[in-house]
Amino acid sequence: MKILKIILLVVAILIAIPLITALFVKKDYAVEREIVINRPKDFVFDYIKLLKNQDNFSKWATMDPHMKKSYDGIDGTVGFISAWDSEQKDVGKGEQEIKKIEPGARIDFELRFIEPFESKDQAHMTTEALSDSTTRVKWGFDGHMDYPMNIMLLCMDFDKMLGGDLEIGLQNLKTQLEK
Repeated sequence: MKILKIILLVVAILIAIPLITALFVKKDYAVEREIVINRPKDFVFDYIKLLKNQDNFSKWATMDPHMKKSYDGIDGTVGFISAWDSEQKDVGKGEQEIKKIEPGARIDFELRFIEPFESKDQAHMTTEALSDSTTRVKWGFDGHMDYPMNIMLLCMDFDKMLGGDLEIGLQNLKTQLEK
């Protein structure tokens, strides 16, 4: 009986430690990357505000050439939805909706992942004129993990994981727009 109590106490402690730790771990994370494109700001913004154009530069859009895509609404306007459905586990199923547009400056998206896991995150792209013919583009992603799953933020480096994909997408965007 005494051994069983000790085993149960050890198991309880092993379960309690991560749950208590998660109380003190942040729940939000943000990743952002930027690039300079040798094109005027209006030209760049008019291109990136169209979600369908992400098929030409986003790393995620090219991960599965057989992915099913659908669209709802008028591209480049608030409420437009771009959806995807892939058999590949690392691509999954979800949709992206334009939530807000500041003409010539910023576009905000909501990403709704359905499979292989459910989550809702925010993303944005901004443009800033550095000169008449040069534009800084920033692409960012803001995420949230509820308790107790937020403990995974201790061992997952979202900046490294997502940042590399954003950099690839921005480099592809630069190549596309500077043709």
